[in-house]
Amino acid sequence: MTAPSTPERGDAFTRAMPAVFVLIWSTGFIVARYGMPYAPPMKFLALRYLLSLLCFLAWTAASRVAWPATRRQWLHLAVTGVLMNGGYLGGVWAAVKAGMGSGLSSLIVGLQPVLTVVWLAASGGQVTRRQGVGVVLGFAGLALVVSGRMGRGGEANWVNLSLALMALISITAGTLYQKRFVARCDVRSANAVQVGAALLVTLPFALFERETMQWNPELVGALAWSVLALTLGGSSLLYLLIQRGAVAAVTSLMYLVPPTTALLAWLLFSEPITAATLIGTALTAAGVSLVIRPMARPGGRARETAIDR
Repeated sequence: MTAPSTPERGDAFTRAMPAVFVLIWSTGFIVARYGMPYAPPMKFLALRYLLSLLCFLAWTAASRVAWPATRRQWLHLAVTGVLMNGGYLGGVWAAVKAGMGSGLSSLIVGLQPVLTVVWLAASGGQVTRRQGVGVVLGFAGLALVVSGRMGRGGEANWVNLSLALMALISITAGTLYQKRFVARCDVRSANAVQVGAALLVTLPFALFERETMQWNPELVGALAWSVLALTLGGSSLLYLLIQRGAVAAVTSLMYLVPPTTALLAWLLFSEPITAATLIGTALTAAGVSLVIRPMARPGGRARETAIDR
């Protein structure tokens, strides 16, 4: 007989979910490295978006959840889908296809909170001294890692760096746009609109790719993990986290994504972890942590940071 669920067990599950979400997010860079030797990036992503869209349509219909109420909300969701799926994933996967490792690509796009603070400062927003220190540490750590991987025989070049930076800019712009314009709606129907929009903008690029898909267990596994674990599993966890009010806990752990990815890439692909990599990753993680850490209220309670608003 199955033991009944207890409040303590439920609380432990809720506390563990943010860490599980961050771990799943980290594998997104690993699966790109795993699947890219056997497929062109845009063809792979177009197929991923199509399969994800079909799953979200079925999930939305079965759950009978509401769709966005107005055309304006459909448009706002489509814009975020183009930026946060098409631009972000397209940039990461193309960078990995061009030779960039999982760890470095994760480190670059992991600067999204830092770049958000830079944008806020440039637009006259309020940025704390602690966040300013975080920005300096974040970019210093990235510069240290990149400098050791440029040049002959290194994994970084101006092509894949440009693609990874495009991904960073896309997810930063998409996050800011979503916070500014997208009203609260169900994550299942919202994801259907977003991946549908990403599919529409990715498909033309996929049609111009000459490389064909090399179907093998590795490619099938990468596609299955991308759809089931990253898209559906990640969305399911996010939905539960929203329901349980634990989204802030995910944000507070996002600085762990680059170190986790670097460790997984070392274990699975033997990507080197040099002293410069360790120091640079630690500096970047510390910088992101300073940027996203909630500021304390006078009474001791945490309040949101500038990037949460």
